[in-house]
Amino acid sequence: MKKIIFGILATVSLTATAQKMQVSEWISSTETKPWQAKKLDKEKSSQKAVEVFTNKSLQKIEGFGSCFNELGWTSLSQLNPVDKEKIFKELFTKDGANFTISRMPIGANDFSRDWYSYDETDGDFEMKNFSIKNDYETLIPFIKSAQKYNSSLKLWASPWSPPTWMKYNKHYALNKVPSMMQQVDNRINENQLVKEGIDNFIQEDRYFKAYALYFKKFVEAYQKENIKISMVMPQNEFNSAQWYPSNTWTPQGLSKFISFLGPEMKKSGVDIFFGTLERGKSKLFSDVYQNPESGKYISGVGVQWAGKEAVPQINKEYPNLTIYQSEHECGNGKNDWAYAEYSWDLMKHYFLNGTSAYLYWNTSLLKGGVSRWGWTQNSLVTVDSQNKTYQWNPEFYLMKHFSHYIQPGAVLLETSSASVEKHRNDVLGLWEGNLSSNADNILAFKNPDNSIAIITYNDGETSRQLHLKVNNLDLNPTLEAKSFNTILIK
Repeated sequence: MKKIIFGILATVSLTATAQKMQVSEWISSTETKPWQAKKLDKEKSSQKAVEVFTNKSLQKIEGFGSCFNELGWTSLSQLNPVDKEKIFKELFTKDGANFTISRMPIGANDFSRDWYSYDETDGDFEMKNFSIKNDYETLIPFIKSAQKYNSSLKLWASPWSPPTWMKYNKHYALNKVPSMMQQVDNRINENQLVKEGIDNFIQEDRYFKAYALYFKKFVEAYQKENIKISMVMPQNEFNSAQWYPSNTWTPQGLSKFISFLGPEMKKSGVDIFFGTLERGKSKLFSDVYQNPESGKYISGVGVQWAGKEAVPQINKEYPNLTIYQSEHECGNGKNDWAYAEYSWDLMKHYFLNGTSAYLYWNTSLLKGGVSRWGWTQNSLVTVDSQNKTYQWNPEFYLMKHFSHYIQPGAVLLETSSASVEKHRNDVLGLWEGNLSSNADNILAFKNPDNSIAIITYNDGETSRQLHLKVNNLDLNPTLEAKSFNTILIK
């Protein structure tokens, strides 16, 4: 009898809560009018309702963010201090984009000023000459500028390349510079070229041990600067032989290294994720995760680029494993609305296949977006060094439509249109300027405070009315053509 009474009371309470819920905010962004407040239509819609199931939760969301790299800091440093502070405040406070997770490199990456590692002394297995001196000029002030506005910012790190003396080819790169970028010279010789599918890290225990110590020294050096590294991934894009800092590994080589890295990171209180995986074969991950010597240290996986094709299978095989989208695809430097539309499809694909965190790549770049090694890419912020001005790009507003409203600890909700099973096999192709027509342009999240954030996109050339049902609440917003929208219900 008591159970029945409690059940009735719970039902009454839930109904009362549902009836009290109302739209707190609706923000819309188009190419020409980003981040505009909107009001709901009063007239009812004849459209079939898309129902948001507030009691059917999927994966937990850890947060959103971008990357700290050297060219991000040097571009922002072109601005006057007031404008620079405005950018950090917008990115890292709850009133702004509310970024709560960020990534950083361990040593040089493709958007560094040039190649460097923390110990280039050949044979220094005890890391006596380990130093983060370079980072005091760029990465450390970059991170501390963000921490000023979010002291609990979660930070994780991965290397693009080990020190050159730990590699068989003795070079930071593995490939020649593409012909279209011949203005750049990485000075690699023919006998130093490396192909995918081999271990270019020297496969000897003393090198594995030294590299694990390298990671430990990195974590400790940053800790002394009051910067906590919460997680590491052993190698960025371990299948990619690039003309900039990079290194290839096999699953067997990575398993061996993680067996050395694991104990060191465990003592330091640092998690290890597998990654970053940039190929569509989930077996590249499972071979390492299922290895008893390495798998016991792995608590998640970072996936990017063509790795999106492996996400559905990884999520299906390991439904309780944490998945990070570790690097948003970088675009072509145009920073246009078309790429923001493509980015929406990317984000939708990742979240509907179990992803818990979404990381953008370049926080800021100078106008043109060119890397040290000649690659032109997009960024959240573009800085005009000549006029000392900056602008927010379309992908920033798309990211903010999520990150501003979705709190860490939120859960993805099922909806009547966006079936998870339907999207498990919806693997996106590489960017070619074309978008697949998709009727299920809705994602809904429930925050720890029980508010509901609904993100939707109207991919049509004309405005259209949407009919949403959230518990006992019926909503009929008219979405502008080509607009991103977030509706917050409390």
